[in-house]
Amino acid sequence: MKKFLKVCLIFAFVLSLVACTAKEEKKAEDVKKDEVLSLNFEDYLEKSKGTEVTFYGWGGSDQTNDWIDHYLADKLKSEYNITLKRTGMNIDEILNNLQNSVQANEEKGNIDVIWINGENFYTAMEGNLLFGPFVNKLPNFEKYVDTESEDIKYDFGYETKGFEAPYGKAQVVMIYNSDKLSPITSADEFLEAAKANPGKLTYPAPPDFTGSAFVRNIVYEKVGYEKLKDIDPKDKEAVREAMKPALEYLKELKPYLWQEGKTYPADSTQLDNMFADGTVYFDVSYNTNFASNMVDKGVFAQSTRTSVFDKGTIGNTHFLAIAKNAPNKEGAMVVINEILNFESQMEKYKPEVWGDLPVIDNSKLSEEEKTAIAGVKLGVATIAQDELISKRQPELPAAMVPVIEEIWAEEIPN
Repeated sequence: MKKFLKVCLIFAFVLSLVACTAKEEKKAEDVKKDEVLSLNFEDYLEKSKGTEVTFYGWGGSDQTNDWIDHYLADKLKSEYNITLKRTGMNIDEILNNLQNSVQANEEKGNIDVIWINGENFYTAMEGNLLFGPFVNKLPNFEKYVDTESEDIKYDFGYETKGFEAPYGKAQVVMIYNSDKLSPITSADEFLEAAKANPGKLTYPAPPDFTGSAFVRNIVYEKVGYEKLKDIDPKDKEAVREAMKPALEYLKELKPYLWQEGKTYPADSTQLDNMFADGTVYFDVSYNTNFASNMVDKGVFAQSTRTSVFDKGTIGNTHFLAIAKNAPNKEGAMVVINEILNFESQMEKYKPEVWGDLPVIDNSKLSEEEKTAIAGVKLGVATIAQDELISKRQPELPAAMVPVIEEIWAEEIPN
């Protein structure tokens, strides 16, 4: 009995040591975070001079990469003596990299700024992988952003809590060949167009990002955002039951699609190529300027146009975060603050540059700034920003998205 008690005491002592060590590490971590957040922006400017900031994010767009590598990087170098180093990488790889670094207790990782949103932000926050809250330390966040907007306070239904700064906005648009189709302004019109043009319309298979958004738009049309937003995503059958009208629609649509719906484009790039070569008359994009850019490049036909559903299409904000163990947090905040500057937001809004919708609140702009941004020439296939905003639908909670994708995979392809 005494031996048993002795073993128990030793075990309890070891557990106590482990707990104390963990507490000490957490305390040290909090102290370091507080040291950075206790500084003012002038301190960040001073400490980041002559340093390097790494920027990790999707690198699949030449236009986006050019804006980061040239316009943004050149501005940071000339005005702040900061060298910006971009690494193009899929977000799941970025988060795996960061998670491994954090779990290994690396005081300084290799990631500063992360381009992130939606499910991935939710995952990063749940895994305690991000630094913050930091947005209230950025002068341009207060100067140019509507800080109380739902688009800013929530990311796919998940509260940002100051751990994300807005980068740009996106909204789903329907792309169509106007020589072949009329504007598509509802799910019913999409079905009518498919029936009138068998095999000439389709959409990417979820979980492709754009294909998933198209399916959610159909769900919004046939079910409604309000009827889904409060359902517990863990209750898959409740989600399935709520989705029934949309699933019935997609099943009715299926035989009129490309390949009679027996297969779907694997991703948005495949659908873009099919639209470009005339295999289909329809495409879909989260980038409202994408169609115009492709027309200007001679990839899409001059007759290419875009539309949105009368009931609205899904819009979201993409964000920037800072890694929990970013080696240059001060520099990261200077970089993000510069991205929120009016000139930077306007430059990337230009269709020939990127075409990314700005996150700035027009009511906070000077008359000169309002005139400047209103003077940005939109492409032939681009819908005016005020129309897009008036027909913008919110995103569902991040945890709901994979559930809808799973249900689609179970109900539609086979």
